[in-house]
Amino acid sequence: MKYGLEIPTSGALDFLSLGALVHRLDPGVIPFRKATECQIHVSGGEFNCAANLSDCFRLNTGIVTAMVDYPIGDLVAERVRAMGVRAFYKPFKHNGVTGPNMATVYSDRGQGVRAPVVFYNRANEAAAQLKPGDFDWGAIFSGGVRWFHSGGIFASLSETTGELIIEGMKAARAAGAIVSFDLNYRAKLWNLWGGSEKAAVTLARIVENVDVLVGNEEDLQLGLGLPGPAAGSQPHRKQVSALDPTAFLAMIEQVVKKFPQIKVVATTLREVHSTSRHSWGAVAWINGRAFTSPTCELDVYDRVGGGDGFAAGFFYGLLIGEPEQEAVNLGWAHGALLTTFPGDTSMATVEQVRAFAKGSSARIQR
Repeated sequence: MKYGLEIPTSGALDFLSLGALVHRLDPGVIPFRKATECQIHVSGGEFNCAANLSDCFRLNTGIVTAMVDYPIGDLVAERVRAMGVRAFYKPFKHNGVTGPNMATVYSDRGQGVRAPVVFYNRANEAAAQLKPGDFDWGAIFSGGVRWFHSGGIFASLSETTGELIIEGMKAARAAGAIVSFDLNYRAKLWNLWGGSEKAAVTLARIVENVDVLVGNEEDLQLGLGLPGPAAGSQPHRKQVSALDPTAFLAMIEQVVKKFPQIKVVATTLREVHSTSRHSWGAVAWINGRAFTSPTCELDVYDRVGGGDGFAAGFFYGLLIGEPEQEAVNLGWAHGALLTTFPGDTSMATVEQVRAFAKGSSARIQR
């Protein structure tokens, strides 16, 4: 049993996500108040992991989600197909006026000392209406699924999405799949219907079913209600680099005491010098031992999706049985490379990821 996990060796799907598909409007470095055009990126934390594992790492992946029959839905579904992800959709019919809709995320890239700005239009979102009973988990898992994943943004969308995650996780565990969850705590989403107290209760019920947890110390505190360094203001960082994993590792004992079935906890480490210049690292606690990646300086093109890039590369390492340190390094390398591309999903190859994880430079490849 490697990593303390019994990862199935085969299955029709190596990786299956449950979450919301969104489309992100990106005006580049221009703020929205002055924008005249945007790129459209298809995204969603859970989808990003499935897309990265399919397109970059060449695994068989799937996504369980909502789909609306209107042109934006068609655009999103085309990108899912292009990334090689098998879709399990709950269909919704658009009424031509108010929805239901595929959510829109607005995110400029910022520049230099100007931070990126992110806001949403999730009004009448189809994915928020998903609920237990919407999917035939027996059929979905019938061919075998090695790994099942979901995340905190999907859990925050409504009172029913968290319950659906729990239903899916229980089906996954019954089918023998490893279960992972990215806490991804977003206060502005939880505050719409339950606030921090509801978030802590809901996320704790979800995490009771989890083997592999992704989240930094703020996620652990705000998402699970665990005590730790002052969240948000991070005064403990004043004399300590954000690349120092001490605060994160100090909370692991609390995590495994409350959730003893968890065998792996991982997160990225990022020190932001400017919008376009970051120091980057990662750390994982795996079955009682800590592993820290190298660090590097990033010239960031688009920071959105870097955390999902780390998670995908890290999961890939575990799925193929790499040594613990190599799995962490693969996640770190893929997350770093992802910030050099536009959009939320990978344009890297697994060969590029492995080369960077081993210390390759940016010298031209001829």
